[in-house]
Amino acid sequence: METKFLFSERFKKIGWFIFIPALVLGVVYMITGTEYDFLDARAFALIDDEFMGETQFMKMVDNNLTDEIIGILLLIGAVLVAFSKEKDEDEFIRKIRLESLLWATYVNVGFLLFCWIFVYGMMFFNVMLLNMYSLLILFIIRFNVIMLRTKKQMA
Repeated sequence: METKFLFSERFKKIGWFIFIPALVLGVVYMITGTEYDFLDARAFALIDDEFMGETQFMKMVDNNLTDEIIGILLLIGAVLVAFSKEKDEDEFIRKIRLESLLWATYVNVGFLLFCWIFVYGMMFFNVMLLNMYSLLILFIIRFNVIMLRTKKQMA
C-alpha cells in the first residue's frame, strides 16, 4: 500500500526545527501572555468580534500578531513532523502511524468530552485553543515513542 499524502522525509527535520521553538514559545505565551511590541500591526480581519462589542466584517484592525505567528508556526511544524515519511517507510511503519493517529484521536476526544462536562467559562475557551493542537501533538508523541521502542527492540 503506497501512502500518497505524506511529505518527503526531508521535511521532518524542517518540521522539528519549526515545531520545537514554536511549542516552547506557545507554552510561554499561554503562561505569561507576553506579546512582542514589534509585532503590533494593522491586519485585515474577515470577521472582528470585539469583547462586549459589535461584530464587524471585512475591516482593518490593530492587532498584535504574536499569537497568530506562534499558532501558524506550531501548526506548520506539527504537520511536517507528523506527516513526513520515515527514512524506510514500510507497512509496519504505516501500521504504527495509523494506530498512533487512531489512539491520538481517541485520547483527544476523551479529553474534550471530559472538559465539556467539567470545565466552564473562559477556561473552556482555553481548552478549545489547546484542542486545535493536541491531536497532532499526541500523535507525534505516541508515534515517536513507539518508533524508539521498536528501534531499541531491534538493536
